[in-house]
Amino acid sequence: MIDVYFILLPDSLLLDWAGPAEALRTANQALAAQGQPARFRLHFASPEPTSVTSVGALLTGLEALPQLEGTGPSWVVLVGQPGSTLAVSSEASRSVLHWLRGLRPSTGWLELVTVCAGSVLAAHAGLLAGRRATTHHHHLDELKRVEPLCDVVSNRVFVVDGPVFSSAGVTTGLDLFLHRIGAVCGPALAAQVAQTMVVALRRGPQDPELSPFLAYRNHLHPALHRVQDAVSQQPAHDWTVPAMASIAHASPRHLTRLFIDNAGIAPQQYLRRIRLAVAQTALQSGRNVTQAADMAGFSSDTQLRRAWRQFAVAGTPSSGKLP
Repeated sequence: MIDVYFILLPDSLLLDWAGPAEALRTANQALAAQGQPARFRLHFASPEPTSVTSVGALLTGLEALPQLEGTGPSWVVLVGQPGSTLAVSSEASRSVLHWLRGLRPSTGWLELVTVCAGSVLAAHAGLLAGRRATTHHHHLDELKRVEPLCDVVSNRVFVVDGPVFSSAGVTTGLDLFLHRIGAVCGPALAAQVAQTMVVALRRGPQDPELSPFLAYRNHLHPALHRVQDAVSQQPAHDWTVPAMASIAHASPRHLTRLFIDNAGIAPQQYLRRIRLAVAQTALQSGRNVTQAADMAGFSSDTQLRRAWRQFAVAGTPSSGKLP
């Protein structure tokens, strides 16, 4: 279980934190539907028990700034506020900065996530020195000014630097949280969350190419999503086009047409790419080729090797050779 603390100052931009919070809630809901425990526990913390958001909605019952020493894995989420610069002179801001200066981000344990000008707040607290980070384009110069030792990256959806994750602002916070959900719960579940929220999956230009679990999902056809969910969750199943068509309640010919028209790929090609991604993950975790082939649903390591040569898989050698 990861405790996620949204730190809300007065006038916090509502979409900066509400969208990511809904993504985490949706992820927990999807896990429950699969009979798995929730992975995220949400907290909304502030120096005061009440706070007004950017749109005037009053939040009450907010938690106090937490004591994180000796606790389990946690994410601290900082968000933006309206205005061309981030105001840090208020008593609430000073309280948050004092609390932030006591944090020591650590990968897999205490991680810092910023949305929009939340990175500027982190910079004021000294948490971005020697780090790469981004922010909303209106705040790029401000971030450079506040923390000259930060490598400020422009024109990025989000940036990852060890335990520090920063996004460009507003809707890009959803992109970042989908990325984080994928890292914790798997890319198939992240794709399911994006589908539920009707969000187009994307990543920053510097990030690796979208895995097959996330690719081919930028459509709204529910029957096709059902098939892709089933294949992603059970890639080793004995899938045939008729078996996939039964999930969609369609004929094999009609399913093939749906795949090509909506996903831009044929059903068997999609299945093979999913299986290759599973095999690649197995190999990277130390499995041998025979074990990886079995886990991914290939009938033999020979079949896996043949498929590996035929399809480009992100991160594989250019020669197409398996270890």
